Amino acid sequence: MDFELTEENRIFRDAIRDFAEKEITPLVDEAEETGVFPKHLFKKMGSLGFLCPSYPVELGGGGGDKITQCIMNEELNIINSGIAAAIMVQSGIGTQALYRFGSEEQKQQFLIPAIRGEKIACFGLTEPNVGSDAAAIKTRAIFDGDNYVINGSKIFISNGPMSDYVILAAYTDPTKRGEGISLIIVETGTPGYHVARKLDKLGNRSIETAELAFEDCRVPKKNLVGGKEGGGFGMLSDTLISGRIIYGSRCTGTAQAAYNLAVQYAKERVQFGKPIIKFQSTRFKLAEMAMNIDIMRSYTWRVAWMYDQGKNVRKEASMVKLYASEILQKILSDAMQIHGGYGYMMEYPIQRHWRDGRLYTITEGTSEIQRLVIAKELGL
Repeated sequence: MDFELTEENRIFRDAIRDFAEKEITPLVDEAEETGVFPKHLFKKMGSLGFLCPSYPVELGGGGGDKITQCIMNEELNIINSGIAAAIMVQSGIGTQALYRFGSEEQKQQFLIPAIRGEKIACFGLTEPNVGSDAAAIKTRAIFDGDNYVINGSKIFISNGPMSDYVILAAYTDPTKRGEGISLIIVETGTPGYHVARKLDKLGNRSIETAELAFEDCRVPKKNLVGGKEGGGFGMLSDTLISGRIIYGSRCTGTAQAAYNLAVQYAKERVQFGKPIIKFQSTRFKLAEMAMNIDIMRSYTWRVAWMYDQGKNVRKEASMVKLYASEILQKILSDAMQIHGGYGYMMEYPIQRHWRDGRLYTITEGTSEIQRLVIAKELGL
């Protein structure tokens, strides 16, 4: 087996790393302080093929593979988790269903502009009373004339406050649990659809997150993804599998950032007459961090490669998400411990990665859900 990156992957990694350091790093402090995402990044990254690197060039993407997408997410998360998350939504759950199942008209109207960064996408699944049990959503879409009338609400929607459209999960046939869910595109500005509130978060502050409300919101039939009612749960599963692989790289990037900061601090901090990196307890922590980061990265790339080969990676995708997000908590804890009291101060960036990374065992399927999926796929 060949575990080396291709020449194209390496070229892309160098390019996106350079872009992130030069174009995104200067934006981080203001975005974190204000909670406002720098929206001009969408068009800038879209023009370079960086925004959606795994979509075909003819659609405006970068023409890369799943590993390319993983590389992008890792490099962006090293710089800032919140900004990376907004880009991740655009290149993943906000557009994946359109790319896989959308009509040609939908691709022209929504997907291609999103890949170019001309439209901002979001994905509406979670509801105020529904999280892990996605089949229990209450949002309804009732067919009336040539429109669907939508009523319901969604919460924790990344990119929600600034999006131009939402791919919405709603029941068109509530008698069929899960299978009666359909995906429908709802454009911002449609009467009856509004942002109920922008959410204030502990971490990932530079991605804008919302609660969305739908009150007798009328959407044309042509906005139904897949061309027929139902089947949305299968589309959701495909989107979530893809997203869980990406979360491996998301966790790896945050872990790499924490490691880099811990090494830098350990070299500079002097106690008992020498830098603390000279103490065995510190060096052992750093060695274990480096080992786990390498495992996270390698396994993420392996499953990304399997995904590109068309293999069923439902189990492996959950393993990536579970392992990477859980081991990240240990890495972040050790990095904070190395920083000591200074790590708890807002002026030191390690605290931001610590806050940001805590989300990863919760979102995109909790660790408990990942264990359920793995156990089921193992026949347990």
